[in-house]
Amino acid sequence: MLLQFAIVAASVAITVAVATRADSGGPYTDETITPVIADAIVRSADGSLAVRSTPQLAALRAETPAMWFMAEDDSGRRVSYGQVPAQYARVTGLLRNLAYGHVRDRLPPYALTAVIRREQSPVGPLTIMGHGKLNELTFTIMLASTLGALPILALMALVAVFAIPWIVKRSLAGVARIADEAKRIDAGRRGVRLSEEQVPREIAPLVRAVNDALGRLDEGYERQRRFIASAAHELRTPIAILRVKVDAAQEASTRRLGSDIERLANLAEQMLDLQRLDSTWTDKEFDLASLLRRVAGDLAPLLIAGNRSIEVIVDEAQPVRGDASAIERVATNLVQNAIDHGGRHVTIRVQGAAFEVEDDGPGIPPDERERVFEPFHRLRPRSTGSGLGLHLVQQVVERHGGRVSILGAAGGGTIARVEFPPMGPLPLNTP
Repeated sequence: MLLQFAIVAASVAITVAVATRADSGGPYTDETITPVIADAIVRSADGSLAVRSTPQLAALRAETPAMWFMAEDDSGRRVSYGQVPAQYARVTGLLRNLAYGHVRDRLPPYALTAVIRREQSPVGPLTIMGHGKLNELTFTIMLASTLGALPILALMALVAVFAIPWIVKRSLAGVARIADEAKRIDAGRRGVRLSEEQVPREIAPLVRAVNDALGRLDEGYERQRRFIASAAHELRTPIAILRVKVDAAQEASTRRLGSDIERLANLAEQMLDLQRLDSTWTDKEFDLASLLRRVAGDLAPLLIAGNRSIEVIVDEAQPVRGDASAIERVATNLVQNAIDHGGRHVTIRVQGAAFEVEDDGPGIPPDERERVFEPFHRLRPRSTGSGLGLHLVQQVVERHGGRVSILGAAGGGTIARVEFPPMGPLPLNTP
């Protein structure tokens, strides 16, 4: 907008300067005197022209005492007023043939400067030649230029305020769309590309470069995923063979390796679980309370054998949509994690589309509650855990559009809370 206004202002200034420079003929008589003169002319009884005194004419004479004029009708009748210069006084019968003109004197006091106009008067058409108030050309040009430039400036202002933003918004509509598409890109969604349709030509190379980068990232992720899946799968056979040999060993020192082998087997299974998130995903509605009761029932013998207990409390039941087997692994991991960290009593509490796993162990320090979700992070270096369990839990929950958090229990233990997007209450006859 500022650039446009600057260009218009400069153009007007240049036009005024050029016009002023081109015209060096001195001042000219104000054209507004001729209508006043025409209104003051009347016709006598004998048909001749006469000048009557009017307030407007008196005002002109008071403003310019040296004012003079001549008027002539189409019949050649003529009337004059004031001190008409001798050069014009001899012009008889000529005015009626003229309609418009300016005569400009070269030297002060510019007494010969006059204006010629064809006007309508009470006595009919008249041609008037008069001398009155003098104006400089520069002022007139500036006034005319300003009046002419005002509509242009107003139009430019309207264009700048309304049309230009609309045009820019329409032309950048594709950019806004790909910005929304970019917001939806995350690590859990692969194969997503930005739309290249209706994108401004200047931005299209950037969009193509981003799409190429996304493609390379997808390829790298796929190679990494295949490697992890292959490595975890290949490890299962030697781990199983090693477990059999250790269990059959006679030496006590060899049999003590069983816990390490179980840890290695658990790590391989958890790596496969991470791979299954992409390959074996289902999306169905299921009863969260029933699923958690089943998990507690499956783990109850293990807890009882270790002199521990588990209970399920259903405060409110709501259905959840997603992969039931993946959520089952989530609940199993959380319960096993509670047992591994010293919990003697584990409580699973269902609260609508969320559930909590609470233990009475020593708890997790507040500064570690976010880090426990990092891959291979363990609270205690000598812990038997693999460090992938809670990371797997977080991946599965986020894939379902939910969130998992670690909280402190009132008795000093730990609460792992999992929340899913709600779908509404279950029917009253739900078991």
